[in-house]
Amino acid sequence: MQQQPTAKVVPLRPAQPAANPNCDAPAQTLEGTCYVIDGDTIVINKTHIRLWGIDAPEMEHPWGKKAKWALVALCKGQKIRAELDGSLTHDRCVAKCYLPDGTDLSAEMVKQGMAIDWPKFSGGVYTALEPEGIRKRHWRAAARQKGNMRAFNAPVQPRG
Repeated sequence: MQQQPTAKVVPLRPAQPAANPNCDAPAQTLEGTCYVIDGDTIVINKTHIRLWGIDAPEMEHPWGKKAKWALVALCKGQKIRAELDGSLTHDRCVAKCYLPDGTDLSAEMVKQGMAIDWPKFSGGVYTALEPEGIRKRHWRAAARQKGNMRAFNAPVQPRG
């Protein structure tokens, strides 16, 4: 008589907490010093936050590192207020973020030419703040907004 194999009991893993549990609570405000990830992403109290209504270049794209350091300069030593809107994008809460003096971080990044308005999400509130020619400089972000992912995924050409 052959012995039947016994089933191995494997305990279930406990449910993993959401990456950003604060995101599902609209009208919530987070405050604190922040860590800057890139030109449109910060972290406050372990919550990853996407700045509302703008698009900054990715770190590996032209102007990406400059955009990050511009946001670092704005936020350094400041207590940031993030007003979450209840939405989530790429595991980041979306929020309007402000400096203690009321300066809108999204507006300031657009004014400095380090990000562009994303009318699909902002309704165009930052378009008038864009410096002339900024969409040519940030052509990859502009292409992404138009859904032209082929241009967005094209390799970066080294400058001559």
